[in-house]
Amino acid sequence: MLFDKVIFGPIKSRRLGNSLGVNLLPENGKICNFDCIYCECGFNFKDTSTRMPSREYVKEQLEYRLTEFADKGEPIDTITFAGNGEPTIHPDFPTIIDDVMALRDRLAPNAKISVLSNATQVIKPEVFEALKKIDNNILKIDSAIEDTLNIINQPIGRYSLDSIVEKLKKFEGGNLTVQTLFFSGKYEGNTIDNTSDQEVEAWLKVIEEIRPKSVMLYTLDRPTPAKNLEKASVERLRQIAQMVEDLGITTQING
Repeated sequence: MLFDKVIFGPIKSRRLGNSLGVNLLPENGKICNFDCIYCECGFNFKDTSTRMPSREYVKEQLEYRLTEFADKGEPIDTITFAGNGEPTIHPDFPTIIDDVMALRDRLAPNAKISVLSNATQVIKPEVFEALKKIDNNILKIDSAIEDTLNIINQPIGRYSLDSIVEKLKKFEGGNLTVQTLFFSGKYEGNTIDNTSDQEVEAWLKVIEEIRPKSVMLYTLDRPTPAKNLEKASVERLRQIAQMVEDLGITTQING
């Protein structure tokens, strides 16, 4: 499923309420520095000629939609950066955040600003500082075992979980939520199960080290580009959630 507009929705989100989406990636294909085997947008787009929307166009389109909702008296709970790939790879991401905050303050002052991200770009100071300004950073860690992470997320280019964890610790809880998708299955001859005791034990150590404000646990909910993937059971999600709660960290299950 691809989003064919820069500003899309609002969508009734199980996590974020009435959520107006911001897609900083091309409208005709997914571009991401991960190529997750479960991504609802499919695998990465191969046409390198496609372009991301400009900062000016994003601002113009968001102002138009927020004005429209304000005039109708329709509340927006969240302005959410999501869309067809990783939003923080847009070269103007930090300044777009500033634009969106200004528009939110003027046209939808009760709305939160959220970013759904794979966390890879937090190692860039300008991206990290931009993320610290917003209300909700929902950042992905699907496994703390790099072999598993490489199968699930298929990072493109250099990736160091240790470096990202060190940066996530600097949020000091604050506006950081770690989200993890739990599932099992097979992909290209590899067996995957990030709900196993070994996987969960390693993941919990990372969660305890980061100490985010909260953790979101969820499982497969839409068709996936890779076949032979299976949802985690609600019972297993509840077991994992209790382990996180025992660390004193708020947990939300979307299963």
